[in-house]
Amino acid sequence: MKTVIVLVVTVVSTRLRRASVGAAALAVAVTGCSTSQTKAGNTDAASCPAAPIAVVVSVDQWGDIVSELGGSCASVKTVLASSSVDPHDYEPSPADAVSFTDAKLVVVNGAGYDAWAAKLAASSAATAPVVSAAAVTKTPDGANPHLWYQPAAVPAVADAVTAALSKLDPQAGDYFSQRRSQFTATMAPCSSLVDKIKAEAAGMSYAATETVFDYQAQALGLVNKTPEGYQRASANESDPAPGDIDAFRTLLAGRGVDVLVYNTQTEGSIPQQIRAAADSAHVPVVNVTETVPPGQTSFESWQYAQLVALGKALGVAV
Repeated sequence: MKTVIVLVVTVVSTRLRRASVGAAALAVAVTGCSTSQTKAGNTDAASCPAAPIAVVVSVDQWGDIVSELGGSCASVKTVLASSSVDPHDYEPSPADAVSFTDAKLVVVNGAGYDAWAAKLAASSAATAPVVSAAAVTKTPDGANPHLWYQPAAVPAVADAVTAALSKLDPQAGDYFSQRRSQFTATMAPCSSLVDKIKAEAAGMSYAATETVFDYQAQALGLVNKTPEGYQRASANESDPAPGDIDAFRTLLAGRGVDVLVYNTQTEGSIPQQIRAAADSAHVPVVNVTETVPPGQTSFESWQYAQLVALGKALGVAV
């Protein structure tokens, strides 16, 4: 059996993760800077028939998509545009509250991932419509919140955002419809690659240091063999028990999986130990991230690069 390890790194130690969040919050307090980022339309300002709509998005995974859908007819502010801050624990600043007050549309992830954003929307942007990825996909709190890795969620959220923008400015309806079609076209290589990997690798197994990539892996037909105790600890953002770590090491030493998914944004020694065990067993490792990493120009390029790496690790010609 061919063993491939895909490693996903996000947050392994809640203690360490919260420490980094605290440091980021301190930096904001001291410097007056914000983790937010504003994007205006990028390609076709002349074709926009109306003034840009002010949109606030909680996290960059959806912020990049909304920016593409809105084009020059939307001014999109992403509150958390930095991978150094954990959305679960983020404490919004007064400047963030002002952004919500000015927003005509709010886009959040939901499912407990960015509860602070939903609260700000209710208190500071009560009249603005809210598009929630969790609501669109009917994902409850407590479920895996990494919805941008769910292939069906991305077009569903894109449709909801486009509908909301068109309702806010009917004059720009055709423009937003064209942007939506363009987004489908840019996502087409990802969709084709998902189909190819599924056709050639469905039934192969994986283990992961976190649950970040699970939706994508399931869509590809991969079988999750991560030890159950380790999975529960990861989902609860707590450290796994020593026995769970040993079970993971044993799985890798016996080459009991085809791939290991490793999130390179995770802090702490536990994921590093798991990766070292995979390397020792010569199990292929695929790096993924929870948030859009520096250097990636779009959501699509980020996802495509990871799919290529996974396909190669599984022996798929990509």
